[in-house]
Amino acid sequence: MSADAHTDAHTDARPPASADRLRAEMVAALTEWGSIRSPEVAEAFAKVPRDRFAPEAALDAAYSARDVVITKRDPDGRATSSISAPWLQAEMLEAARLTRGARVLEIGSGGYNAALIAEMVGPDGFVLTVDIDPWVTERAARFLADTGYSQVKVVLGDAEHAADEYGPFDAILVTVGAWDCPWGWLLAPEGRMVVPLRFATITRSFTFVRDGDRFRGLNPTVCGFIAMQGAGAYRGREAVLDGGAVTLTIEDGPELDVDALGRALVEPRTELWTGVEVGGGEPFDTLNLWLATAEDRFGMIWQDPDRGRDLVQTAIRWYCPALITRDSFAYLALRDAPSHATASHATAAARHEFGAYGHGRHGADLARRLHDQIKVWDRDWRRRPQPAFSLHPADAAVPDPAVGRIFRKRHTQLVMAWT
Repeated sequence: MSADAHTDAHTDARPPASADRLRAEMVAALTEWGSIRSPEVAEAFAKVPRDRFAPEAALDAAYSARDVVITKRDPDGRATSSISAPWLQAEMLEAARLTRGARVLEIGSGGYNAALIAEMVGPDGFVLTVDIDPWVTERAARFLADTGYSQVKVVLGDAEHAADEYGPFDAILVTVGAWDCPWGWLLAPEGRMVVPLRFATITRSFTFVRDGDRFRGLNPTVCGFIAMQGAGAYRGREAVLDGGAVTLTIEDGPELDVDALGRALVEPRTELWTGVEVGGGEPFDTLNLWLATAEDRFGMIWQDPDRGRDLVQTAIRWYCPALITRDSFAYLALRDAPSHATASHATAAARHEFGAYGHGRHGADLARRLHDQIKVWDRDWRRRPQPAFSLHPADAAVPDPAVGRIFRKRHTQLVMAWT
């Protein structure tokens, strides 16, 4: 069956009324959560048929306001292309502050987000979407044409340079996980650049606005994206243990000894508890930022949800902070807080205590360091605002912040400063 025939059959099998109802429910949910805050973004989400860009997904999955739709995986099963979750797309579009007639660059194609942008900038605007994968660009161009957005220009190429001839842009939206940000020179003076930028294995979606010869990084939002390919790719260090049950990642440093780390995983561990508590649903994302500030060995541990629980008990399944060396590691753990364990469930909200589990030859030392930094964060930084971020050219002379860290990249330097 041809691709066009498949699309037609798929469309015919889905009653338009069902898609319309689910789309309206998605917009209502995004508005209630605060992800949609403007009528322009609401109108775009209400009009663009998301299901037409995700034929592999069930109709309710395509319109799930919280969920990503994976559209392609590599031979190892890792996602290489997806349609981002609607809540995050809405947040990024709100941050971009698109206006009618604007020129917009999207890095990372799929078609749906470009259609939303096209709705917002109107027929006098210009939308360029770039992707390195020909499978993605062919599909995006076809779906855009099928849904009436053929004015979007789809370009196959490496995002590092593929848009150079088309600038400047009033807005740049990056929908892949970037380790660096080489597009600032393409941004108009009053433009806004929304980029999910990785530093020390953390990813935050920043809204960058020009401030002299630098960019201020506003509204850092916790998020996750498929990593960029091509010239902008950066993998860091990774150790896949026990056939993928547990994975350790760190930005740089010596190569990880997978055999030694695998042995450490199954040997007795060190346990330390901090007395620092957190309530159910209470955010603690600045803990990661503090650990990345204080510890060069900061990284992340991931567990396979189907196989990892007998080996590690991480506080968070994804993006769980860890301290990692060549042959040892420690990570953030949680248990019911003693105060909650003795209280009536009817009168006390769930509370948990932070701890550190250490594995390997240096696991006890790493667990102690993690334990101590959790307490420093709780005492000095937990109740303060998030650190300030700024982005500078790689060759700029940037003073070290009094409390903070500079993350040096190929084209830029990201400065994180606590105040």
